[in-house]
Amino acid sequence: MIHVERATAAHRQQVVETVVAAFDQDPAFRYFFRDPLTRDAEAAEFAGHLFDLRVAPGTTWVIDGGLSLAMWDAPASWSADEPKLAVSDEALARLDDYHRAVQGFFPRGEPFWYLGVLATHPSAAGRRLGRAVMRPGLEAAAEAGLPAYLETTNKGNVALYERAGWRVSGSTHLDDLPIWVLTQ
Repeated sequence: MIHVERATAAHRQQVVETVVAAFDQDPAFRYFFRDPLTRDAEAAEFAGHLFDLRVAPGTTWVIDGGLSLAMWDAPASWSADEPKLAVSDEALARLDDYHRAVQGFFPRGEPFWYLGVLATHPSAAGRRLGRAVMRPGLEAAAEAGLPAYLETTNKGNVALYERAGWRVSGSTHLDDLPIWVLTQ
């Protein structure tokens, strides 16, 4: 049986390692962090940043200590006092551009749940851990009567998400990076 638990600060290192490994060839991470000499360090900084923002509100869930994880944003959970991300200015600009590109697909002025990161370490792939670890966020959204959203830049992920009940609600491009937005 798969045991999903709410993440704590103690899971941070494994979560960061999982995200960096799982997104090593991901089109978005390759777009954000272009320099091969700094890519892993910037990806780790980014993953840790995302985890730190989501662990305190209790919207991150893990399996096997962080070998699979889902980092969600509950409605109105972002803080205006978000700490600065320690990556290159170029990476920050690309992250900002990406954020602006996907924002138009989310409901304006309406609450929703957002699945920011779903990752399974490659060593644990193929065990359907992703579906299990995303379930608590989907259940919270359903219980509140709210939609859930995510986006992907990996065409292969679109079919995986569709099999899990998500549907494409829009798509766009940022430079040559395709982006699909899905909802449930």
